[in-house]
Amino acid sequence: MQTNNNSSATAPQTLPGENSDNNQTAPSGNRLERGLRARHLMMIAIGGAIGTGLFVASGATISQAGPGGALLAYTVIGAMVFLLMQSLGEMAAYIPVAGSFQTYASRFVSPSFGFAIGWNYWFNWAITVAAELVAAALVMRYWLPEVPSWIWSAIFLAILFVLNYLSARAFGEGEFWFAAIKVVTVIVFLIVGVAMILGILGGSSPGFSNWTLEEAPFVNGFGGILAVFMIAGFSFQGTELVGVAAGESEHPERDIPRAIHAVFWRIMLFYVGAIAVIGFLIPYTNPNLLDSDVSAIAISPFTIIFHKAGVLAAASVMNAVILTSILSAGNSGLYASTRMLYALAHEGIAPASFGKVNRRGVPVNALLATTAVGAFCFLTSLIGTGSAYTWLVNISGLSGFIAWLGIAWSHYRFRKAFLAQGHTLDELPFAARFFPFGPIAALALCSIVVIGQNYEALFVTFDVWGIISSYLTIPIFAALWIGHRMVSGTGFVKATEADLSRESKLRF
Repeated sequence: MQTNNNSSATAPQTLPGENSDNNQTAPSGNRLERGLRARHLMMIAIGGAIGTGLFVASGATISQAGPGGALLAYTVIGAMVFLLMQSLGEMAAYIPVAGSFQTYASRFVSPSFGFAIGWNYWFNWAITVAAELVAAALVMRYWLPEVPSWIWSAIFLAILFVLNYLSARAFGEGEFWFAAIKVVTVIVFLIVGVAMILGILGGSSPGFSNWTLEEAPFVNGFGGILAVFMIAGFSFQGTELVGVAAGESEHPERDIPRAIHAVFWRIMLFYVGAIAVIGFLIPYTNPNLLDSDVSAIAISPFTIIFHKAGVLAAASVMNAVILTSILSAGNSGLYASTRMLYALAHEGIAPASFGKVNRRGVPVNALLATTAVGAFCFLTSLIGTGSAYTWLVNISGLSGFIAWLGIAWSHYRFRKAFLAQGHTLDELPFAARFFPFGPIAALALCSIVVIGQNYEALFVTFDVWGIISSYLTIPIFAALWIGHRMVSGTGFVKATEADLSRESKLRF
């Protein structure tokens, strides 16, 4: 990792909203409060990536691609995320603002591209909040099937709203403990799994038998691996939240590089380690691996392995973990979309009222609007067949990948502008490795994931409705981008004219 060579000789530049004496701040005007500590940033990034994709859907990946195919796919996608987080870390440590990659896209690519990125990301997480409310109600049905689902969803939405309403630190604390439960669960799972592989727990060791069973370790060839790429990509989404949280970090120059560096290795250990353990202990032919729904927690790979190890009430334990995982995703989603709406207001591309904060530095109007949209989208799942809700979820499906593409492109343009304007790399609190290979490779890999979202419908069967439902996000994003450019008349930003100021530009 490259760091600022002069960091020990000079004090870091005081950033907007910070007090030069202690880096603590009370909100001033319409500025957010820098109340998130290093441990909050760490858990926000880890918690954003560890969820039902690991606890439940990991079994489906092994069923589709075999233990070797799933391990390869997660490793490649993990490497892509590493490069993306390097890119985000360089920009976020230098310019830590709540708009994050929306701000970077506007400054270094084009205002129109930033407009589309910002609204795309806000919509993605607002819909995610609704999706998590539906999932949480399904989880609660395991214990209390007679209670109507909407009651649980309403209760959980109220909890998430309160955590976000109190302060950034309250959100950070909530996310810290939600994520801590997930992290502890994965660590225990890895320890138990390794003990079972060695034959210490759960009877005799299966050895490498499941890696040589029938078509294993690689099942369904390249098509199987590509299918897992999609699942793995969705599983890792949320790691970029650390960039949004940078705008409220107490010590962004110090804490963001630490979080970026440490989070990657922890996530890779958790995902690659968990996939390897499942591949050793459960044959890919096990039909239970095919069910990747949260309502099937009793047959999730984590539950199966804990049960084999003799853990009492394994299904109930994992159901509780899944619930905290879902609430964590909803908590992060509400936070991210609220901050993005706040940033859009200060960019002049959302109503100004969304840029106002209360005395605790919380953009309450943006929070209320996002909560209302999430609640409305949830209600669409209860009306009729719920087809409107299904379409909303489909529209948001690729939004996270588009944000990742925006991060990689913005970083490439940022570094070019940084050097073109006479700066040197030792001025950066954190310099990304492997430039320019890093952002270019991330762009290429992310494009493959986007194109392959439903490759069978696109290249094999040419299923028109399947193509529309899977790729509808792309024309919507393009319409936002092109529409803004036509109205505003703004083009691409020149490297010599890009805004490299480290301030958050407050419009009012």
